[in-house]
Amino acid sequence: MSESSNIWYFEDTDLFEVLCPKKTPYLEDWHPPGTYSKDDYIYFKDQSSENVYMVSSGRVKIGTYADDGKEIVKAILTRGEVFGELALAGEEKREDFAQAMDNGTHVCAMTIDDLQNLMKENKELSLKILKIVGFRLRKMERKIESLVFKDARTRIVDFLREMAEEKGQKVGFEMMIKNHLTHKDIASLTGTSRQTVTTVMNELRENNLINFDRRRILIRDMEKLA
Repeated sequence: MSESSNIWYFEDTDLFEVLCPKKTPYLEDWHPPGTYSKDDYIYFKDQSSENVYMVSSGRVKIGTYADDGKEIVKAILTRGEVFGELALAGEEKREDFAQAMDNGTHVCAMTIDDLQNLMKENKELSLKILKIVGFRLRKMERKIESLVFKDARTRIVDFLREMAEEKGQKVGFEMMIKNHLTHKDIASLTGTSRQTVTTVMNELRENNLINFDRRRILIRDMEKLA
């Protein structure tokens, strides 16, 4: 896994025990998890930024709406990923919304005050949280540049490479990504259409650069995919 992966996933950090404690009962009472049904909102745009969240199970969509009402998807998060963290960077009101994508989506929350107090006591935790904020901001900058300067095919290929670098597992010379995204999801995240994603993915498979099914995407060679 790349360094960016280690920032996000609880298998490699102690953030899950901080935000979604299981072994320390009194902490679980302190900031209990919430369970949401599909399409339930965890928070809305312009809502006061009071908590930082972590996905315990299911998927969460982070997005906003354009002036014409069109939904813009910024991220789709899965188990172990953090969101709402921009409140730590001074965000007073939410600039986006967070919405559950699956029934039984389980989310843990901690207030900003509680988390800041923990960060004061734990320098390692403080550094990890700062890395998360910085990583998310850099990722958004790259996405904006991609939408402005790159064509649809390049955006889709770059997205596959980025997903492999962040979430992929090496299998021999290949990179395997556990796939939780539909072609529609990828289209939303890359500013393309579902038909374009399907066309590009099929082309890449025909050229033996990738293989995929509903459960995984297998990248044959990261360098050739570039």
